Amino acid sequence: MTRRLFLGSTIGAAAAASSMSHAVAQATAPSPRILKFSDHEPLGGMRTRFLKDVVFPAIERESNGRLKIEDHWNGEIAAAYDALGAVAKGTTDIGTVVPEYTAKELPLHQIFKSFIRGPVGGRQIDFFNRVYAEVPAFPAELEKNNIVQIFFGTGYPVAFFRNAPMASLDELKGGRWRSASFWHLDFLKNAGATPVTMHWGPEIPAALKAKTLDGLMVNVDSGYLLKVHESAPHVLVSKDLWLGHVYILTMNRNVWNSLAQEDKDAIRRAAQKSYETLGAVMEKSFDTQLEDLTKAGASVRVLRTEEVAQFETATKYREVQSAWADDQKSKGVEDAGAALAKVTSIMNAVMG
Repeated sequence: MTRRLFLGSTIGAAAAASSMSHAVAQATAPSPRILKFSDHEPLGGMRTRFLKDVVFPAIERESNGRLKIEDHWNGEIAAAYDALGAVAKGTTDIGTVVPEYTAKELPLHQIFKSFIRGPVGGRQIDFFNRVYAEVPAFPAELEKNNIVQIFFGTGYPVAFFRNAPMASLDELKGGRWRSASFWHLDFLKNAGATPVTMHWGPEIPAALKAKTLDGLMVNVDSGYLLKVHESAPHVLVSKDLWLGHVYILTMNRNVWNSLAQEDKDAIRRAAQKSYETLGAVMEKSFDTQLEDLTKAGASVRVLRTEEVAQFETATKYREVQSAWADDQKSKGVEDAGAALAKVTSIMNAVMG
C-alpha cells in the first residue's frame, strides 16, 4: 500500500463512523454560516487531509449544520508567511498559522522548538493544551494579534538525512548541515556542524547530490515529501527527537466573538473529538514513512535512547534557551524567561 493510500484510508476510517449522522444534520439544518479557511500547503498530506476529512466535518456535525467550512489550500488565499496577517485582518475567517514564520509577532511561541526531546503522537496535544491552559501568556499572545486558537495540528519527529554513510550523530562534526529553525542552527553548531540556511525546495536535494551540502536536519515527513532520500539516503531518526513544529488552526477574533455560544462550544467539541483519533493516525503514519523510506532504498536507523541523550547534551540547548530569553528581554519581551520556565516544567511533567 502506498503512503498516500495508507494515510487516506487511515483518516477515512476516523471520519466514517459519523458520516451518516452528519448527512442527516445537513438535510435538516437551516442555511449554514460559511467560514472561509486558508492553508499554505496543498491538500494531500496527513495534516491537511486530517483537517479536511476529520476536523471540518466534525465542526459541521457538532454545530448541527449551522457552520460550514469553505476550504482553500496551497496558498490560494495566503502564503505561509502571510497567514497570520490574513487571519488577523479578516482576509480569511480561519487559517493555519505556523509560529516559526512569525517570530516577531509570536515570540513566546518560539519556545516550543527549543527542546531536543519531546512528546510523540497524541501526547503532543496534551502538551500544547496544558501550555495554553496553564500559561495565559500564550493565548494572550494570539489575542494581541487578533486571532484565537481552535485546534492544534502537530508535526513529526526530527530526522537526519546525510549523503554519505552515517554511523552516529558524532558524524555531524565538520559537515555542512541545513535546518530552518534558528534553534536547530544553534544546536547543529554546538554539535560540531557548520549550520546552513537555505530556501526549502529542490535546491536542497541538488546541493546534497553535488556535495556542497552534507546533510539535512528536518521533520521526517518533509524530507520524504521533498525526496531528499534520493540524494541523501542515510537516515537517522528517533521518535524522541522533538521538532516542536505546531500548526495552529486559528480564527479571526472578531469572527469568533460574533459566534453564538452554542457554536463556540461546537467548535471546541469538534476539536476535542478530533484529537481523540489524531494520535493513532500520527503513530501509524510515522511507522509507514520509515517503511516507505526503506522501500525507496534509504538506509534508516532508529537512534538508541542513549544516543538521543548524548545529542541533547552536545547541543547545550539549555544555554541556547537562556541566551534567547535574555535577548528577548532586551527586546522588550519581559515575560520570556518566566514563560520558558513554565513550559519547561510542563514538558518535564508530560515526558514523565
